[in-house]
Amino acid sequence: MTSEMNCVLCKSNNVELLFETKDYFLTQEPFSIYRCVDCNYAFTHPIPPINQLEKYYNSNDYLSHTASEKGLLNKLYQLLRAINLRRKEVIISTYSDPGELLDIGCGTGEFLNYCQSRNWSVTGVEPNQKARQFAMEAYNLTVYPEEKLTQLPNEFYDTITLWHVLEHVPDFNERINQIKKLTKPDGTILLALPNIDSPDAKKYGGFWAGLDVPRHLHHFSPTAISKLARLHKLDLVKSIPMKMDAYYVSLLSEKYLKNKIPFLNAAINGFKSNRIASNSNNFSSMIYVLKKSKS
Repeated sequence: MTSEMNCVLCKSNNVELLFETKDYFLTQEPFSIYRCVDCNYAFTHPIPPINQLEKYYNSNDYLSHTASEKGLLNKLYQLLRAINLRRKEVIISTYSDPGELLDIGCGTGEFLNYCQSRNWSVTGVEPNQKARQFAMEAYNLTVYPEEKLTQLPNEFYDTITLWHVLEHVPDFNERINQIKKLTKPDGTILLALPNIDSPDAKKYGGFWAGLDVPRHLHHFSPTAISKLARLHKLDLVKSIPMKMDAYYVSLLSEKYLKNKIPFLNAAINGFKSNRIASNSNNFSSMIYVLKKSKS
């Protein structure tokens, strides 16, 4: 235990070291993962200075910022992304007819482009200049840099989505407050996040690719998200599994372990993770559907 750090979610100082890891994707720098015993929120330590975070994304292999189909991993990522586009649009349409959609961290814009073809009025926010430029030029989308977020109209959007984004944001509490202001009173917020309590996370430990330190500053679980929702007076309407993530994250984890048969091991471990998770709805990644509390 350590009393030197407080949990930014529940303010407790009951924080423990979960395990040591490193930036297996890019720099190989060592980092630690600490977890709050009281609310189960976990975080990367040390967090690099904000003005140095960008360097950890400066790679042509950082998949959320590329539309490349070169290489097997890129092709697999693009295939899974294409499959997920329709599913994501079906999910958001469950909670709202096509209306004003804001996708924060929209990357190269494929999701917004698909939703636009399904009669949504779409806007994106993307901090990466190269990805933002691609989205605007390839799909003729309106995509703003991150600093524009505070200038968007309040209570304007029917749906706001953050697909694997909140874990990257230095101050997630501030970001949730911003999103609440932008959402209509009956609007919907959808957060997709890696789940540090999932079976595959527990199997791979410090090698779990869902950690992705230090790009992922925060590591959420369903318990922590429930706490986050209550803190910000949001109702957690539903938690939806992202079952394909167990296979993809397991594959990356196997690569970090330098196993000789990564695809076979990833297929086995992804299947096992989903089978175990089905008993508790505790999958490798989860989509959390949130609405403003009426009370």
